[in-house]
Amino acid sequence: MNHLINRRLRVRIQFLAAWGVLAIFTTPAIADVQAITAQRLFEPERGRVTGPVTVLVEDGSITAVNPARIPDGAERIDLGDMTLLPGLLDMHTHITGDYFTGDNWVTTPVMETAPDWAIRGVVFADKTLQAGFTTVRDLGALPGFPDVALMRAVNRGEVPGPDIWPAGHYISITGGHCDVTGFAPGVMELGPKQGVSDGVDEVIKAVRYQAKHGVRVIKVCATAGVYSFSKSAPIGAQQYSEDELRTIVTEATKLGLKVAAHAHGTDGINAAVRAGVASIEHGSILSDESIRLMKERGTYLVPNLYINDMPLPDNTPAEVREKSDYLVPLVVGSLENAYRAGVNMALGTDSGVYPHGVNGREFAALVKNGIEPVDALLMATIHAADLLGVDDRGVIAAGKRADIIAVAGNPLDDIAVMEDVRFVMKEGVVYKR
Repeated sequence: MNHLINRRLRVRIQFLAAWGVLAIFTTPAIADVQAITAQRLFEPERGRVTGPVTVLVEDGSITAVNPARIPDGAERIDLGDMTLLPGLLDMHTHITGDYFTGDNWVTTPVMETAPDWAIRGVVFADKTLQAGFTTVRDLGALPGFPDVALMRAVNRGEVPGPDIWPAGHYISITGGHCDVTGFAPGVMELGPKQGVSDGVDEVIKAVRYQAKHGVRVIKVCATAGVYSFSKSAPIGAQQYSEDELRTIVTEATKLGLKVAAHAHGTDGINAAVRAGVASIEHGSILSDESIRLMKERGTYLVPNLYINDMPLPDNTPAEVREKSDYLVPLVVGSLENAYRAGVNMALGTDSGVYPHGVNGREFAALVKNGIEPVDALLMATIHAADLLGVDDRGVIAAGKRADIIAVAGNPLDDIAVMEDVRFVMKEGVVYKR
């Protein structure tokens, strides 16, 4: 794998440079052009599968689809009876998190530090990439910006992983869903720099501090939630006023950032939509007004369905189980109503709440709950790219990033094939073959 070759060479060169030694290494020849062939191609723009297909890649970009001829000397990658798709996009991950698979998820925030989470993120990022997800939004991490550090390491080519859009710290009211509470007074008391902020002045400071340290999206917790340290809060309780939410969106927009709002309850959803957030995460209890507002403003819904099918860990507190059980039927009903009404939707998994690397299970969960297979695929390709505000990915076409995956079979016939990605290329580098 090219990224591993390059990384090993970098380490050797740095070691020798420390001793003042000049050395020349011979690396394997890499073709300037790669030609990928397969039996089928998923075309998101047309919502169909065609084929056979040949895709030419050069310098990390797609240069042609079904060219008249393959250039001499091109590296040929024949994938046979597979379907090519654009690299997938997951709009709701916690790429440095492992919140509920261990025994100490309640005390982890005070037992570990940002470096622990960043190092774990190296493992999780590779698993996510191997699952075919070449771009993700990371919607919040523990204090210290481990997700930003991981993004930079991936961008430098030091570790394999998807293109990461980190949110840094969650923006939360004091004692709210995204404030790490429940400890004794004085233990892990957080403030605006860590996202915990109240009132207009503090939320402005919180947004600016995240932007200063390299985030690419802002995550605000507009309501209470399921896996919350604020045990007494009703699950759908609104936790920021509309004025505070609008201030967060205004400040983020000035800094070139979009806002994703964690929101379960109707009042908080509607306030966040009116405030101008780009997406509602979860959207568990949508009213007719919620759907009307989202359609009017083009707000995206990022639902998470697979977690409804996943058994909760044995150590899950009773109040969390109660909240989860209460929400499950409401989530399904809200999804059906939003889908029927034509609300914009993008795929998000909430990975980190369950093991990383099985993100592809979200497709079958969506289809099980009424989403057509083609629309589930669109949620993870062109719709997710639109939510991000980018036009360089989400399709296999000349001029786009060479983010390409392949699955055995036709996902429009059997969406479960999305759980077994056989080939992964990100920006022209093959990570799985």
